[in-house]
Amino acid sequence: MTSELDATDRRGLDVAIDEARMGRAEGGIPIGSALMIDGEVVGRGHNRRVQRGSAILHGETDCLENAGRLPASAYRRATLYTTLSPCDMCTGAALLYGIPRIVIGENTTFLGAEAYLESRGVELVRAQDQTCVDLMTAFIADEPELWNEDIGESSA
Repeated sequence: MTSELDATDRRGLDVAIDEARMGRAEGGIPIGSALMIDGEVVGRGHNRRVQRGSAILHGETDCLENAGRLPASAYRRATLYTTLSPCDMCTGAALLYGIPRIVIGENTTFLGAEAYLESRGVELVRAQDQTCVDLMTAFIADEPELWNEDIGESSA
């Protein structure tokens, strides 16, 4: 299921794509994210597990960290943009802060906890953006062990 993005959503996803490209250029995993509130980008980030030796800095969690401390009322007006379907950890972060809407760049290379998000009332927009697919497809082909590590899978 593909959704056409309006101008605001396109802008948010483009920020996330820029972040994903930065992450890959740094030697990391090309997953990026942006947080928009009332049409303004308030946070952006990318997967920095490799760069920072972190267990938890996925694109979405890095983005939330970079947005800084916000009141609950701000999160309730937010849209989270991510180049890839959110994993269980990032799903939990979005639910914890009550983010009501997530725009997903693609879910063909990895399908995260989308059904759970929807069961909790989160609106999901699935863009199936070819740039997002291409970034992940190339990365997974080049570095399957690193990808498996990032999603908690065994390489063996």
